[in-house]
Amino acid sequence: MLAKSSTALYPPSVLSKTLGISNPSPRLNSMRFLNVPALRSTSITTPAVDAHALTATPQTRVDILSESLPFIQRFRGKIIVVKYGGAAMKSAALQSSVINDLVLLACVGLQPVLVHGGGPEINSWLLRLGVQPQFHNGLRVTDELTMEVVEMVLVGKVNKSLVSLINLAGGTAIGICGKDGRLLTARPSPDSALLGFVGEVASVNPAILRPIIADGHIPVIASVAADKKGQAYNVNADTAAGEIAAAIGAEKLILLTDVAGILEDRNDAGSLVKQVNITGVRRMIEEGKVAGGMIPKVNCCIRSLAQGVRTASIIDGRVAHSLLLEILTDEGAGTMITG
Repeated sequence: MLAKSSTALYPPSVLSKTLGISNPSPRLNSMRFLNVPALRSTSITTPAVDAHALTATPQTRVDILSESLPFIQRFRGKIIVVKYGGAAMKSAALQSSVINDLVLLACVGLQPVLVHGGGPEINSWLLRLGVQPQFHNGLRVTDELTMEVVEMVLVGKVNKSLVSLINLAGGTAIGICGKDGRLLTARPSPDSALLGFVGEVASVNPAILRPIIADGHIPVIASVAADKKGQAYNVNADTAAGEIAAAIGAEKLILLTDVAGILEDRNDAGSLVKQVNITGVRRMIEEGKVAGGMIPKVNCCIRSLAQGVRTASIIDGRVAHSLLLEILTDEGAGTMITG
């Protein structure tokens, strides 16, 4: 989002239809508007057109694409770090929406980086092994067996599945985890006596990401890391995304969540705060308006902003094409926090 004050010519929902991605197909359905010399240099291929998805009139499509130009210009060539998880990962339709959005953003010149967790998938595999998942203060209690499952599921299954989906949608994805190239170095959590192998991010070395991004690929990062002795740790994906965004010099951090964003009144879903600065959101924490699981997400955003990320947004991953709504419209799809 550039700002939240102006009014778009058309409802944001028209945007995804205009771009030809209104159905849950794993491919972008219309990318003909990208056939210009400035965009043909990208490594992203052009998927086939699905004529049934093009429900808007030609004039409407042209008008909305024209309206999107300032947003595309604003973010073109900039790194956007997206943390992916929650409802958007559990629903096949929403998963397709996120993948299509990432590929489309790459096509128009943005440089997306995807950081993911995979809690539901981990739970499923633990239960198959007869292990009951345990949590403490919202964090997974990770003993030695659980750590093995976390690493196998996140790095070996979820990560490669996302890479395949992005490639199928016409993008070029490269899957890694925090261990690769020492991208993330972990340290034990202060509550390690209770949590086991749950780690914090001690340092980030983004050198492995720069050539991947420069070559037009989409890095897909699983939130598993190791300490200096090689011990594996389960790292919170929100935290990993925030630290990576700061280290790589991202323009924007986006956290996909299972809520609408930050609410002025936690009991009123209609009280969404569209934009707030660091001072304002800290005041909301002090007043108890931001509480529970939203506090670590907000603190993650604050920390990334303090390290140079321009804006951070907490958006509703339950909304189809919420990434496009957040980046290519004034209205956005959640709460934007500014420095």
